[in-house]
Amino acid sequence: MAGMSDPDSAELGLRERKRLATRRAILIAAAQLVRERGFDGVTIDEISRVADVSPRTFFNYFGSKEEAVVGELPALPDQVHVDAFIADRGDILQGIGELLAASMDIAFQDHEIVRLRKDIVIRYPHLTASRMEGFLHFEEALIAVVARRLAAQHPEAAPDARERDARLITYVALAATRHAWMTWATSEDPTSSLLHGLRETFADLERLLRTSGPN
Repeated sequence: MAGMSDPDSAELGLRERKRLATRRAILIAAAQLVRERGFDGVTIDEISRVADVSPRTFFNYFGSKEEAVVGELPALPDQVHVDAFIADRGDILQGIGELLAASMDIAFQDHEIVRLRKDIVIRYPHLTASRMEGFLHFEEALIAVVARRLAAQHPEAAPDARERDARLITYVALAATRHAWMTWATSEDPTSSLLHGLRETFADLERLLRTSGPN
């Protein structure tokens, strides 16, 4: 499987750049207004006005005010990426890292948006609870994909054993992803790249697992 690709390094068409800029404007407007007025004191109309879009345009990007404030829930990338991961026979943790990179919301990689949301999730636990539920669904979906790869790679293994292995592998990969995100989020370098940090973290994990075995 090819190495992780950073969306920032790819040429984006004008239409896609405008779409991302509009989406970012809505996310920033939502976070700023909620920080200033509180979650219940902000309407979709106000968010749209500050973002300089119509409410109709708002709903082209987000299904609710809550979604605009805390971001969309994580989801697996398209079937092409999933099928490539299942067919790959390289390092499985590195492969999961590539799958996670492909699924990562671009707002999750935006320092300003992360900073604006930091206090919001603390002040409004119900928003955090909703997002955590989404992460749990994403975790289960990722475990299922990893189990499919193990089934293709080791058809002789018992299904229960493959399920246990898939969970363990997924939990390790998600812990590495959390480490990469925390390192990036607390970095003082505004030009740092989350995807670059994710790539480095999985390379470090592979190195540690390779060198920490019995002598």
